[in-house]
Amino acid sequence: MTAPHPDGATRSPGPTLLRLHGVTKDFGSLRAVDAVSLDVAAGSRHAVIGPNGAGKSTLLALVAGALAASAGQVEFDGRDVTRMAEWRRSRLGIARTFQHSALFLRETAVENVLLAAQRQAGAAWSMLRPATSRRDLVARCRELLDMVGLARPKRPAGVLSHGERRQLDVAMALALRPRLLLLDEPAAGMSPAETARLCDVIEALPDTVTVLLVEHDLDVVFGLADTVTVLHLGRHLFTGTPAEVRASTAVQEAYLPPDLDHSH
Repeated sequence: MTAPHPDGATRSPGPTLLRLHGVTKDFGSLRAVDAVSLDVAAGSRHAVIGPNGAGKSTLLALVAGALAASAGQVEFDGRDVTRMAEWRRSRLGIARTFQHSALFLRETAVENVLLAAQRQAGAAWSMLRPATSRRDLVARCRELLDMVGLARPKRPAGVLSHGERRQLDVAMALALRPRLLLLDEPAAGMSPAETARLCDVIEALPDTVTVLLVEHDLDVVFGLADTVTVLHLGRHLFTGTPAEVRASTAVQEAYLPPDLDHSH
């Protein structure tokens, strides 16, 4: 893994791509996300952290459209998508990976990515599609698998290691040609070597892909992110650079472990 900048990635912020206005999500009497407002700049690597139960994964689901907001507004590239279905948001360029892989385990890595690419193209899986079109799609899928460093594209997904499955998840999301890539705990359960490879993949993504990630591994967060948002009890607590987050007394009291070195 390339040595990260001590204060995270160094990127020039672009215009706002994603904007949340007072977004709230209730599950009965439980308020999981409480009036969160947040801007995500185009081309940024923006991380969301917080204790368990802070509402992080729920927030990603609200952005993706997997959950409907109880209140507030979600804007993507200046467009109100609050009531828009998840598949429509995907067509606009929002793609998401999950904490637990949702792969076709009997299919090869290439076939998994091909299914995602065809979904984006609006084409049903069919062996009757023109050979040239299929060859082009397969070639693109192989390029994506090479991009994420997956060296065994012809092996069934079910025999891949945990880290390789996570790499495949990212390739499938990239097959959707996202402008905004939502990563939900991408390093969960990975070995240090697998985590390092994943970080290299995220670092190598072009600036045309904005990344919003939820992650518990603070080394990953502070190494990759140029902006960090801290949630606590479903509410927005703090947003700033990694250095500002480390220095925040409110963040330290609410979340960061007392033995974390805040001096860097």
